[in-house]
Amino acid sequence: MRSSRAFAVALVTFATFTDIVAYSVAVPVLPDLSRRLGASPTVIGFLFASFGVTLLTVSVPMGAVSDRIGRRAPMVGGLAALAGATMLFAFSTSLPTLFAARLVQGAADAITWVVGFALIADRYGPEERGRVTGFVMSGTSVAIIVGPSIGGWLYEIGGIRLPFLFVGALAVACALAFLFVDLPKSHAHHEAVPLGALLRLPPVAACAVAVIAASSTMSMLEPVLALHLAGLSIGPARIGLLFGIAATINAMLHPAIGHLADRLGARRMMLAGLTLSAFALALLGQSWSLQSAIVFQVFMAATMAVMITPSLAHMAEATSLGGVSSFGVAYGVYNMAWGAGLLTGPAIGGFLFERLGFARLVLIWSPALLAVTWLLADVRAPREFGQVRRVEGVARVARVGQVGQAGRVEGVGQVGQAGRVTEDTEAE
Repeated sequence: MRSSRAFAVALVTFATFTDIVAYSVAVPVLPDLSRRLGASPTVIGFLFASFGVTLLTVSVPMGAVSDRIGRRAPMVGGLAALAGATMLFAFSTSLPTLFAARLVQGAADAITWVVGFALIADRYGPEERGRVTGFVMSGTSVAIIVGPSIGGWLYEIGGIRLPFLFVGALAVACALAFLFVDLPKSHAHHEAVPLGALLRLPPVAACAVAVIAASSTMSMLEPVLALHLAGLSIGPARIGLLFGIAATINAMLHPAIGHLADRLGARRMMLAGLTLSAFALALLGQSWSLQSAIVFQVFMAATMAVMITPSLAHMAEATSLGGVSSFGVAYGVYNMAWGAGLLTGPAIGGFLFERLGFARLVLIWSPALLAVTWLLADVRAPREFGQVRRVEGVARVARVGQVGQAGRVEGVGQVGQAGRVTEDTEAE
């Protein structure tokens, strides 16, 4: 059981679920805790934003570390860091301690997601990654739904510390479970892949741009949609209901969309999701009541699922068929792109909302999404790479051989689970 691929996927799902619950628990609890310690609204904003600092800075380096030493140690370390961060939250008596906890939490988030999806890419080929990714994303969507409720409920019955102690216990349990799963000891038998070299692979760069577009769109909507609905005299409780319904539909769709990505192609589904999201966003801007907003927001959430799940599978596909097997670095790039969208989306959205209003904002944003999709569609799909291309900084591939499940390159020739390469070629 502990050596099965299904067990590894279940643990990755458990780890990302725990991470999202930890993040969600902070939403209702941290503002109150910060105010008790004398924080102003501005300081509370910086506290929440500090999460993104370590998320962006840790993602790629820890992905590279996991490529060199294997996935187990970084995953256990990331979950231990998450447990440590929750303990700091639970027993904080000063604002510097809260900031330290938030920074550690951001680093733990980066490690969990980057190494977790790299582990899935190690163990599953391109014909299965969409389905497995959909399963993991469904679990994380459930965490988005239940996380704030768990945090608020535990806070009510046990005070400020109980929500964090609960999440810490989950993180410790997950870390211990990873100690008992059989994983390959190492994954990359190449030289380290520089970040710039990986981004010079057109499909990898295109996937990163698509992720930024999706992440910025989702994060843009979170504050401004609530403000728009408040202007329609819709109260906070009903706004929460709207987001809850959309998140539930999103969670239900991920497995089916992952299966479709395996059948139709992850890149094709990713671009279809971006295209549909542009139309869904335009419709959302025309909402006139709670009922219409629920219908349009559910459509929006569904299109985001169509984009996100295939994009996770596509990143591994684009990387491996570009002649690179450093999935840790690749998902570090993915995480950085997601974090960049999270930072820029709300800032741009808030600026435009204040000056144009919600309807005009989305009428500007939607064509921009279509333009990005049109540009990305011109980037060659990974399946069009008939040759292995040497990336600067990666070992030269010069003889016929096989790429196995962990991505080990022994030459150019047959590629196992990562895909098939049929020609030997010289570097560009």
